[in-house]
Parts: sequence; structure tokens; C-alpha cells
Amino acid sequence: MLSPRNRRRLFEAGFRVVSGLAADRWLEPAARGRGLILTFHHVTPDAPGPFAPNRLLSITPGFLDRTLTALRERGFSIVPLDEVPERLTRAGQKPFAALTFDDGYRDNAIHAAPVLARHRAPWTLFVTSDFADQRGRLWWLELERAIRRLDRVRVASGEGAGIDLPARTASEKTAAFEAVYRALRTGSEDRLLSVVADLCDRAGVRAGSIAAELCLDWSELRDLSRAPAVTIGAHTRSHPMLAKHDRDVAGAEIAEGRARIEAALARPVRHLSYPVGDRTSAGPRDFALARDLGFATAVTTRPGHLFAQHADHLHALPRVSVNGCHQSRAALNGLLSGVPFLAWNRGRRLDVS
Repeated sequence: MLSPRNRRRLFEAGFRVVSGLAADRWLEPAARGRGLILTFHHVTPDAPGPFAPNRLLSITPGFLDRTLTALRERGFSIVPLDEVPERLTRAGQKPFAALTFDDGYRDNAIHAAPVLARHRAPWTLFVTSDFADQRGRLWWLELERAIRRLDRVRVASGEGAGIDLPARTASEKTAAFEAVYRALRTGSEDRLLSVVADLCDRAGVRAGSIAAELCLDWSELRDLSRAPAVTIGAHTRSHPMLAKHDRDVAGAEIAEGRARIEAALARPVRHLSYPVGDRTSAGPRDFALARDLGFATAVTTRPGHLFAQHADHLHALPRVSVNGCHQSRAALNGLLSGVPFLAWNRGRRLDVS
């Protein structure tokens, strides 16, 4: 199995090959859809340290600026998410891009908003209501912080074999993080949260404290939402992987998250982002829940551009993740062209099952 570093090198090499052959240009007519939805998380000028397993979720303000410039140069119209359903029904128009930011991080208001304003770019912030309440579990960051402090990572056997790994160096810590992350993602969310809380306790990290440090509170969100370019969307109440829960729990998470935002901000919420959003986290049942609850659109993290057929699947829309591990012109051009998704999706335009 490739290490995370070697996977990053492989992907970057692939982007360079596509760019070097100009395949992002000559294959673009076949690969690019009518538009795309870009996914962002953190935007910060801070450089990652040697142990930064969540670095893929963070880009610099400079790279956000280059992304917006590249969109304009490649002929994209940057549109609000509200326009996506109607744009999908139009043929022969300029391609469009919608910009989305997940979770509700404070750095989006501090570092991303000024860049977006300079480009006069509309954008959507998907808010997890528990995070705005300054509680909730950003467990992937808790896991990183716990392993950063530990010299050895031990997880008792549960749903699978136990883990006992050294964590003294950055490379050992990265390997330990990957092992724990993979093991926990395949099991129940209750066990995941319990194991991460136990590691936090051993490391002296207070589980549940990160939201107050990193996420916008309701007062900050009210200030941000006054800008006409900003749309606030829902990202559930507590950020669960919905597919791991029964229908009643999943439906309540979606409905309660939206209701809390609407009550706090006194405005309707029309768009939903599924937490984590891959095939193991959101599927047809959850797409139906979003539709039945009256959302105009709901977005996944399944990769791909948008095609005319997506007009019939507005609650299972793919997105293109702007990955902090690949902040290069070659990577950006490849993603905007749609060429990498020809192989990734094996030519499929729809992935809604």
C-alpha cells in the first residue's frame, strides 16, 4: 500500500503529465461538463508542519486567489449555488463554477472572504450547527492533536484488530494516524468517537473543545451572512456520516441542523452538504431525505463535473475538491478541465447509487 506521501507524489506526477501533454486542453471538450462545484475547507496562510495528516483540507489565501483567477481565465462564470439547477438545463452557455466551503471555519471569514470579495465571487458556507454552538466533535482534528502529543498510539481491538504503533517521529505519527483513521472509518461512528475521545484523554487534549477555537459562532455568522455574496447552507447538526445511522437519526440530523441555522440567522436554508460525503457516508436514502425535506440542492464529495443529467439528481451532486496537498497550477488546470475524472469515474457522468 502506498504511503500518503507517495500517493501525493503519484497524483502530482499525474497532474504534471496531463499538463505537460496539454491534455487538460485537448481532452477538455469531452471531459468538462456544464459546470462544477468546488469544495474548500480551511483557508489559512499558516504553513503545515512535518506532521499534518489533515493538510489536504487546507489551502492558502494565495492559492484561493489563483483558483479564482484560473476559473475566469478558463471561461467559467462563478455563480451562486441557487443558480445551479437552472444552469444545468442550459445548453451552449459558458461553463459555471459554484464555490462551497464546508464546516463553518473562522478562517473562511478571516482569510477567504477578502479574496472572494476582490473577485466579486459568490460563495456558500455549509454550517454544522453544533460547531456554531461551539460544541461538537471535529474528531479528525482531535485525532491529529492527540497523536501529535503521544509517543505511542494504542487502540484496543474492537471492530477489527488492535493497533499498537510508535509515534515519536513525524513519519511514525503519520503512519499511526493513517492506521487509526482507516480502522475507525470502517466501523461504527460510536466506536470512532469513543476511541478518539480515549486517545485525547491520554494525550491531554479536551475532546469537543476545537469547535470554539476554529469555528464561527452565531454572532460571527450573522455578520458574515449579511454580505449579499454569501449563502449559508446546512451541514447537519453534529456532522455524522449519515449512512452509518438509521433513517430517523439521519433525518433528524439534517432537519435539526437546518432549523437551528434558520432560527439563529432568520433566513431560509435551501442547500445541504452531506458530512464526509463519500459513498460510505451518504447514499440514495440520504439523497431522498434531502429531497423530501425540501432542499433545492444537496452536495456530496463524490468527484466529478456536472452534466445535464444532474438536473434530475439535484440531491446527489458531485463536487471537485481543491486539495491542499496539490496547490499547483498543473493540479488546478487538471481539475478544472475534468480530465482526471474520466479515469476516476470510468466515463460515468452520474454516480447516484
